[in-house]
Amino acid sequence: MQELKVSIIQSNLLWEDKEKNLLEFSKKISAIREETDLILLPEMFSTGFSMNASSLAEKMDGPSVQWMKKKALEKNCIITGSLIIEENGNYFNRLIWMTPDSYEYYDKRHLFSLAGEEKIYKAGEKKIIVQVKGWRILPLVCYDLRFPVWSRRSIKSDYDLLLYLANWPEKRIYAWKQLLIARAIENQSYTIGLNRYGNDGNQIFHSGDSAVIDFMGEKMDKERSSGEFSKTFTLSKEPQDLLRKQFAFFSDSDSFEIKL
Repeated sequence: MQELKVSIIQSNLLWEDKEKNLLEFSKKISAIREETDLILLPEMFSTGFSMNASSLAEKMDGPSVQWMKKKALEKNCIITGSLIIEENGNYFNRLIWMTPDSYEYYDKRHLFSLAGEEKIYKAGEKKIIVQVKGWRILPLVCYDLRFPVWSRRSIKSDYDLLLYLANWPEKRIYAWKQLLIARAIENQSYTIGLNRYGNDGNQIFHSGDSAVIDFMGEKMDKERSSGEFSKTFTLSKEPQDLLRKQFAFFSDSDSFEIKL
């Protein structure tokens, strides 16, 4: 089984300024010199976590999606991040999974009621499992992290890597750190949480603290992940598969069905 190279870009987001955010991410993506299979960008990477959807939303053929396509082609890799998208009169916090020649998307299921997100955006109704080099990947968004049933491995939704792209404030960062570890352990899965850094337009500070966690719940990078940075990690599937065979908790798990 091939290794998977994943690059994470923890960045400040310029409030509701698409042009400048795309310019900054262009520079940061170009600065990734080593080959990579997947580049992760934060939740609402072109605007920050804004409820101003009526002014900021784009269609699926809009400039930010086109920019993602261009960058995926340039780097010959997958790029994923979420955007404010309008479709059929509804607004979505939509994660775009952009490959050099196609895309898939996931609409954030759990909308953050403390910020009134559910009043502006429509919740998604299905997950996606995407495949890269034999890896099955479940990409989710921010607040989804607090709902373990939605993230749970199951026969119908089995995966090897769990992703969360976020705007998670520093004042709740303890929960972010612990829940990422919990999701990794309970699913015996590599788990990556990519968070933004810096103040947003509401003067809410985000400390970053992005993390790449292995299938045992151990951080792969022991340094504190503050400030702006880009890092590339190499994930190996063989030890994860071995652990799942040696400790076959999955076969003892409860069966369930989510009713939407």
